[in-house]
Amino acid sequence: MISITLPDGSVRQYDKGITSMQIALSISEGLARNVLAAEVDGEVWDSSRPIEKDSHVKLLTWNDASGKSTFWHSSAHLMAEALEALYPGTKFGIGPAIETGFYYDVDFGDKVLSSDEFKQIEDKIIELAKTKEEFIRKPVSKADAIEYFTEKGDEYKLDLIKDLPDGSITFYTQGNFTDLCRGPHLPNTGFIKAVKLMSLAGAYWRGDETRKQLTRIYGVTFPKASELAEYLHIIEEAKKRDHRKLGKELELFAFSEKVGMGLPLWLPKGTALRERLTNFLQKAQVKAGYEQVITPHIGHKNLYVTSGHYEKYGADSFQPIKTPQEGEEFFLKPMNCPHHCEIYKTKPRSYKDLPIRLAEFGTVYRYEQSGELHGLTRVRGFTQDDAHLFCRPDQVKEEFMKVIDLVLYVFKALGFENYTAQISLRDPENKAKYIGTDENWALAESAIIEAAEEKGLITVTELGEAAFYGPKLDFMVKDALGRKWQLGTIQVDYNLPERFELEYTGSDNLKHRPVMIHRAPFGSMERFIAVLIEHCAGNFPLWLSPEQFIILPISEKYEEYAKKLSDVLKDSDICGLIDFRDEKIGRKIRDAEVKKIPYMLIVGEKEATEGLVSVRRHGQGDLGSMSIEELKKQITKEITV
Repeated sequence: MISITLPDGSVRQYDKGITSMQIALSISEGLARNVLAAEVDGEVWDSSRPIEKDSHVKLLTWNDASGKSTFWHSSAHLMAEALEALYPGTKFGIGPAIETGFYYDVDFGDKVLSSDEFKQIEDKIIELAKTKEEFIRKPVSKADAIEYFTEKGDEYKLDLIKDLPDGSITFYTQGNFTDLCRGPHLPNTGFIKAVKLMSLAGAYWRGDETRKQLTRIYGVTFPKASELAEYLHIIEEAKKRDHRKLGKELELFAFSEKVGMGLPLWLPKGTALRERLTNFLQKAQVKAGYEQVITPHIGHKNLYVTSGHYEKYGADSFQPIKTPQEGEEFFLKPMNCPHHCEIYKTKPRSYKDLPIRLAEFGTVYRYEQSGELHGLTRVRGFTQDDAHLFCRPDQVKEEFMKVIDLVLYVFKALGFENYTAQISLRDPENKAKYIGTDENWALAESAIIEAAEEKGLITVTELGEAAFYGPKLDFMVKDALGRKWQLGTIQVDYNLPERFELEYTGSDNLKHRPVMIHRAPFGSMERFIAVLIEHCAGNFPLWLSPEQFIILPISEKYEEYAKKLSDVLKDSDICGLIDFRDEKIGRKIRDAEVKKIPYMLIVGEKEATEGLVSVRRHGQGDLGSMSIEELKKQITKEITV
């Protein structure tokens, strides 16, 4: 007998050689019908693979990330079987699962595949899926693997096999298709009910431009047709909400080749949006005891050598700025924290002075590869809503919890209600990636875990995702379309204070090291605004809208009244404009709707005579007439955060 420990901590006894599927059946037939694979002692296995020793087992379904990954990897194999049936002689490279779906790199010989053929391939995949063929795992020797793919004439699989040690090679077969693969896979093809091939791309074999370019086919599958329909709907919605498209339409930001790739230009409306976000957080920070600082956009190389950033990120930075003085080098600032350490050192500190909270909207620069740049979400120059807290060890947890409160306040104000806190820890198997002692890492990691627990956050733990100087709590936010984004982050750091020799005088009159907490509720302004644009589809909360109203005079006779109304609203810090164009009122309203301006204020003879305004709300329609004072009160109430 062996002992199987389930995720809820319960332990069950089974005969040696039990499979995960048999375990599922012993619990419930309904559960077994949904099991795709299993996690056995942290490794994902086929549900049919025998378990020979005491193990921790987690049964994986479509609701688990590893379950989806298994589903999509199996779908890549099924697509390959369909391609081989439709296009005999096809050769295959690699076919992994990706974040959403899968791809396979394929060599069709002289044939050029067109997206017009997708429907035929999709139909074949579903035809094969309905046969419910099992995915059969078979260990093979290296010699047998070489012989099989030599006979098949597939040089790509032979290229992969040569790097594999004998005794580690497995084949998977379903139906008439056999592939070189580690697995795991679904119990059978019947789980796959819906498929959509998404796109084609070119991919050099093994990423080597000197080797043949293969055809990369991207696809996605689902266990239900309704889920595929929902997914495709979300994709269409995402296209409409794309921050690059809306940023251009709403005149928020632009890029210029002459300025440089990845360096956004903020237009007047986008700047207004940024400033409102900045003012919102600065106001909250003042209440929380932060002090605002400003540091230069460059720093001496030695600053980043001391901090460790040069060693870890030097290769990803812009090239050094050399001065006329021989050997002197500066770098564009990749991080704000080293500068804040130097601010801390400007005078002696006492235990009574701590915590010290320094905040800065600091612009930093990192040389991202051109192929990785994407709108505002991946840029080369971005502004972090950065702050660094210097505190005593006994203050760490309390300060960390206060920062959590601030992050959640920001999310609530901006309508991000669906989030998970990711506890990002050091990889215990690869400590060389990090700086600092085991003792300091243990202290920092326990402080984060305890604070998140006491705040009642829904958390997941990820090993190996810590910053090189300390563990962190990353907030993973789901937007209106259910997509996940990493936004706010909080990090505990015992290491930079050591490297910069930061000190404070304790109550014992001896010198002590402070602990440093890094935090950024927005993360970067650029990325945060990109996510915000897509989350609300450009329909910003009124307090954030660059233009909160537009006045639409019915004719030029009422322009003076429109100016008077505009002045009254602007005197109350309500921002907007007047549409002076010689256009019909219907056209003016349509254009204002397209620009997503929240309040459309229509003025004609009746309004000018009686001191009223006819109000329309974007997305809601006509709200009727009201006095200027009533309008002011309504808008003021709505923009109060």
